[in-house]
Amino acid sequence: MNNTEKKMTFKDYAVVSSLLFGLFFGAGNLIFPLHLGQLAGHNWGPAALGFLVTGVLLPLLSVLAIAITRAKGVYDVGLPLGTGFALTFMVLIHATIGPLFGTPRTATVAYEVGLKPFLGAGNSWGLLLFSALFFGASFAFSYRENDILSNVGKVLNPLFLALLTLVFLVAFASPLGSTTSAPVTVAYSNFSNALTNGFLEGYNTMDALAGLAFGVTVVTAIQQMGQKDPKSVSLVTAKSGFFSMGAVALIYLLLILLGAMSLGQFKLSPEGGTAFTQIVNAYAGPVGQAVLATLLTVTCLTTAVGLVAAFAQDFHNHFPKVSYHVWLFLSCLASFLTANFGLETIIAWSTPMLMFLYPLSMVLILLSVFSPLFKRDGVVYLTVVVCTVVPAFFDMIVAFPKVVSQSHVGLAVAGMRSYLPLASIGMSWAVPALVGLVVGLVLHFVRRSNLPELVED
Repeated sequence: MNNTEKKMTFKDYAVVSSLLFGLFFGAGNLIFPLHLGQLAGHNWGPAALGFLVTGVLLPLLSVLAIAITRAKGVYDVGLPLGTGFALTFMVLIHATIGPLFGTPRTATVAYEVGLKPFLGAGNSWGLLLFSALFFGASFAFSYRENDILSNVGKVLNPLFLALLTLVFLVAFASPLGSTTSAPVTVAYSNFSNALTNGFLEGYNTMDALAGLAFGVTVVTAIQQMGQKDPKSVSLVTAKSGFFSMGAVALIYLLLILLGAMSLGQFKLSPEGGTAFTQIVNAYAGPVGQAVLATLLTVTCLTTAVGLVAAFAQDFHNHFPKVSYHVWLFLSCLASFLTANFGLETIIAWSTPMLMFLYPLSMVLILLSVFSPLFKRDGVVYLTVVVCTVVPAFFDMIVAFPKVVSQSHVGLAVAGMRSYLPLASIGMSWAVPALVGLVVGLVLHFVRRSNLPELVED
């Protein structure tokens, strides 16, 4: 460690922890652990463990990957495989956490929880009007590039968390049901199935993708505190992450338990937004629900502003002929159009994309974290990624709704995929990725051992 580096104080660690917490805890993500609890029932334990790996541990590793490789964003993470791959990977990540799925989801969660319960069943215009106003506001706040909404978010996020804590206290003091007797869906019927499906359900948070895209914000903040050495930055990130991600993990765990207990009074909901509304209404009544819904809507809007602005900034940087404001408009317009398919549809179509992108992101994150061991050799990256992409693509096709998965192409892909290990649990990429890693490392060390001979020749 460099002796000139400033020693981190408790306050410094608190600032970094707060940044990490703000990056990975989004109000829109509340619906997934809640729904997981309902799906897993009394098998909530292994399901929670799997969920925390992809929903908490992997996002922290994504920020560590940015710190270790000194990357400036998701583009740099893919650079060992060439500029073409890096650009494609960046576009896919930003499109997924942006206008295709992530950003529209902020509006639909806010609508499902905030407005829909008060409009009555069968309303056809509510989401259209709400999403138009939501993304109109997102565009306005991002266009002026002021920090009004950001500052509002800094006040309302803690208030939202305080009210959520109150709901937890009431819920566990007077539970809706028992977790030990909660019914289990078929997919979570035993330990291994619950663990695996919890792991896959964690993909829906999209936090590992967000960590790759926005982790540089945290790394930059640490560097501005006087930590210049990558090892020091990584250590500070890990220490701060222990506290911040511990808090995120606790919230997720309590939500999973809350979801499982809710089965004592409610049936399995189609998605977590409905479950959240039912549970809050049961404990806090319409007034409490209205207050929580308002706060959740504003925090979701804060998230949306950050996402559309980041999308516009990154795309303008890489495609400068199109202005920031045009990219911003396109992002908001696309998000508005996608949002009107509804929350259930967005989740159904985002799942296949995440089945493809998450394995790819996982191997790139782990390769980046351990890249000093093999000098960030592109050969290792290439063999691992090539061996991951094909089976991950197969997993994506099979995960699509029936219109794709049950088509001639979908059935043909499913047939080929069935020969791969772990295909039945949606992780057909895992063994090929390990094979690719072994091959890549062998090639790397063979080339290194031959290097002195080549130099002598």
